Amino acid sequence: MADPRGFIKTPRQLAPRRPVEERIKDWNEVYPGGPGKALLPIISEQAGRCMDCGIPFCHNGCPLGNLIPEWNDLVWREDWDEALDRLHATNNFPEFTGRLCPAPCETACVVAINRDAVTIKNVEVSIIDKAWDDRQVRPEPPEWLTGKTIAVVGSGPAGLAAAQQLTRAGHTVAVYERDDKPGGLLRYGIPEFKMEKIQVDRRIDQMEREGTVFRTGVQVGDTLTGSQLRDRYDAVVLAIGATIRRDLPVPGREFNGIHQAMEFLPQANRVALGEAVEGQILATGKDVVIIGGGDTGADCLGTSVRQGAKSITQLEILPNPGEERPGNQPWPTYPMIYRVSSAHEEAGDRVYSVSTKEFLGEDGNVSGLRLAEVEFIDGKLTEVEGTEKIIPAQLVLFAMGFTGPETEGLVDQLGVNIDERGNIVRDNNYMSSVDGVFVAGDAGRGQSLIVWAIAEGRSAAAGVDAYLSGSTSLPSPIPPTARPLTV
Repeated sequence: MADPRGFIKTPRQLAPRRPVEERIKDWNEVYPGGPGKALLPIISEQAGRCMDCGIPFCHNGCPLGNLIPEWNDLVWREDWDEALDRLHATNNFPEFTGRLCPAPCETACVVAINRDAVTIKNVEVSIIDKAWDDRQVRPEPPEWLTGKTIAVVGSGPAGLAAAQQLTRAGHTVAVYERDDKPGGLLRYGIPEFKMEKIQVDRRIDQMEREGTVFRTGVQVGDTLTGSQLRDRYDAVVLAIGATIRRDLPVPGREFNGIHQAMEFLPQANRVALGEAVEGQILATGKDVVIIGGGDTGADCLGTSVRQGAKSITQLEILPNPGEERPGNQPWPTYPMIYRVSSAHEEAGDRVYSVSTKEFLGEDGNVSGLRLAEVEFIDGKLTEVEGTEKIIPAQLVLFAMGFTGPETEGLVDQLGVNIDERGNIVRDNNYMSSVDGVFVAGDAGRGQSLIVWAIAEGRSAAAGVDAYLSGSTSLPSPIPPTARPLTV
């Protein structure tokens, strides 16, 4: 156990962010030197707040089953090398989750029953950031090769986790990515101020040194067909994500200036990294309206601030969740409460319980939105009479989430079954309805968190290894008994 009285005498403290007026002028991470370094001087005290509970519910809250009390104790004792080993035992990429995960482990922390939770996420990222600074993260190539070959389609967190696990098990793995660089949404969907791409680049370098091959700029299903893929490899892992975007088909949708978030954010990311983008969608000098109140909407907000938007309004159809845990979402569940991201600190208005009735336009370009307040009555969304209003907008961004994987092309060619929600059907070993074709991450689960993607990638790797080798020693964070069969 760490400090026996730590949770009593030490208050919770988060990593300090750079002043708003400073950070909105650049694209660097909002934490000075990164979140791990920002809290390093007091991280041992924060780790000492861990109670090392008899039944640590943080394990249950974390899909990866991270060994949180163990590395909290090790950080408190300043045994950083062993803490890194414990961290990597369950998580291939803790620098990703330590920056991007909403930390369901913290809402499941036993201390959080009646006190502020342990800063698990900050401890996690401090361990890995210090390890990178101290050059303790090294390639782990396999001792021998099995002779089996595997194609992983998609290089987001699920694909990267599956590929690294399978490479380390001795299989020959090729990762296919349709973009020009690997990383998926980690690279082109997450703004620099939230996670600088050096975090992705050095993991890709590590994986290449371990033996994983990356083939970028390949549209699998077009230049390489599904049948060719199956003929060439002993197994295939589909980690293609859930990329079909929700739309809003109301009058005026055809006006120029209305875009999906994943049209806007990748362009901004490329420009922030020094690339040239022709015809870039810009928020500069515009009234920006973001439809959708989640993390992607916050990313659009922070990006619009840095581009110099005139005003920013973020709309959410659901009511304001409030700051207290709802009675029907008791500990240790992850509650729907009012949260403030770094982007929300910087600018913008958040408007809840509103629905967009119409887009207004001038000369073919969007100029405003007609809104109405809504409420739920007996579970049905109902417009509140007399609440219509018009707000200005020269740029509208949809951040309403995704409905499932793209099926045209590769998925159709492989002939895998699709469920009623549009996800690819898989069994408890993550195999699809087609022998030798496995599914990991959002493509089979539906839109979810990065921590689930990594956990599914690791679990799918165990399924592939068992399929090819007859058995596996790879860990499966989400065992068959914990994940219901998708039908």
